[in-house]
Amino acid sequence: MIDTSNYPFPPKATTTPNWPMGPKEAGLEFVELSHPWGLGQPCWPYFEDVKIERLHSMSKSRVLTQRITTVMHSGTHLDVPAHVVEGTPYLHEIPLQQFFGTGVVVSIPKGKWGVITADDLEKVTPKIEKGDIVMVNTGWHHHYADSAQYYAYSPGFYKEAGEWFAAKGVKAVGTDTQALDHPLATAIGPHGPGAPNGLCPWACEEYKQEKGRDVLQDFPEWEPCHRAILSKGIVGFENVGGDIDKVTGKRVTFAMFPWRWVGGDGCIVRIVAITDPKGTYRIESGK
Repeated sequence: MIDTSNYPFPPKATTTPNWPMGPKEAGLEFVELSHPWGLGQPCWPYFEDVKIERLHSMSKSRVLTQRITTVMHSGTHLDVPAHVVEGTPYLHEIPLQQFFGTGVVVSIPKGKWGVITADDLEKVTPKIEKGDIVMVNTGWHHHYADSAQYYAYSPGFYKEAGEWFAAKGVKAVGTDTQALDHPLATAIGPHGPGAPNGLCPWACEEYKQEKGRDVLQDFPEWEPCHRAILSKGIVGFENVGGDIDKVTGKRVTFAMFPWRWVGGDGCIVRIVAITDPKGTYRIESGK
């Protein structure tokens, strides 16, 4: 996991304001579910590094202005239907309410190459209900890094889980792994842009040695969970992390708004879980 505590740049703030908060909001608890993002950002194996340039700096201009070059599928981010299903909505066509609502953070611990099944999803606590936003904590966010372990060895969803989410009618799905699908059902395996040998052929060979079966015997379809949920308008979140352990096993309110990007296929996003221990907070009536 990226640790920003020892970064030499940017320098730490020397003054901290007394951040203002209204009296009602003061009783709420806000929990970060996104990984830190910046230079040295872990990237999907076929993406270029994030580039951050200072066009103005304090030493030169007495003002800081930065330019970022990145793909939007970077760090904790959103996948929208148009990302994988032709003819489906782009980011700007998705209603705002899809990025806010109640749901659950559930624990489904899995190790190297584990597959999350429908049975796993049925047994979680709190129970997943129709219309829920669902965040799954496999424990893999603790391995978040520019590493083979995180990208090639992670557990994940496959076709069965995707079809379960679609049948349940959930609102959104998030995972603390590298993608909405098991890595060997992505281009890391022998699928899509990475075919025929995949982006990490050594991982496919290692899988065969460990399991005694070719990857395509166990993962014959390319990103079937992506397709199962996104085709139904269920948006997905990848690389969920931050302090997810603090709210695992709880029912919470999520806020996770992306940019208003016309034609967007995905977006870097900050996911926040909100709880109200006193149970007194209410949204304004608009009157």
